[in-house]
Amino acid sequence: MENFRYFLFLAYNGTGYHGWQTQPNAPTVQEELEKALRILTGKPVSLTGAGRTDTGVHARRYYAHFDTEERIADETLTQLVYRLNGVLTPAIVILDAFRVKPEVHARFSALSRTYRYYISRRKDPFSDNQSWIYTRELDLRAMSQAAEIIREYTDFTCFSKSGTQTRTNDCLIIESFFRQEEHMLIYQVKANRFLRNMVRAIVGTLLEVGKGSISLDEFRAILEEGSRSDAGMSVPACGLFLEDVEYPEGIRLQP
Repeated sequence: MENFRYFLFLAYNGTGYHGWQTQPNAPTVQEELEKALRILTGKPVSLTGAGRTDTGVHARRYYAHFDTEERIADETLTQLVYRLNGVLTPAIVILDAFRVKPEVHARFSALSRTYRYYISRRKDPFSDNQSWIYTRELDLRAMSQAAEIIREYTDFTCFSKSGTQTRTNDCLIIESFFRQEEHMLIYQVKANRFLRNMVRAIVGTLLEVGKGSISLDEFRAILEEGSRSDAGMSVPACGLFLEDVEYPEGIRLQP
């Protein structure tokens, strides 16, 4: 029997959730969305997401797929998006739903993921729970230099959460840089894959460079020696956004 695969394109505020992936005794985005689909369709729907996000992490562009035995008409997909948004909490929004080739996988077909970490340089009530307030003096030039150095390496054991069961700690970093927007300092990193807790550990270590606690030579040594204990702390999840997930062109099919 032929199966049809559909992508959901969504965004969420992760403040009240323990990440994307369903887990026992904790609210997650996946659980919330599967519950809404079950209410609307009257049957269980299993979602596969583009990847994990940690507790409290946000996503502006996230994708998940599900399979059906019957083809869904275009107008039915449009209605599904509308009805899902009526059932879901304000923290989750469905932006689109579309049919993809059956071999396309929300996680494994992704070419890259882009994260941004937002550091507010002053108290800001309008970005509460969506940035981390850090007002101490920082050497932004040194931090930018360290961010560039990251692109020279592929083994990021030093930024990996211990106890994970990944087959490799190698990642291809495509972008790594800082930019300033008014009082907000933003770190952007794009890679083919990320390790658990990796971006927050990178930002914490770059802050140590900015504070002068770690030199650029010491930063290189941390990358080369691969010890998590030598790197900086993991910064709070509230400032981290999954900004984009990139897929190959042509995955979208007509309904």
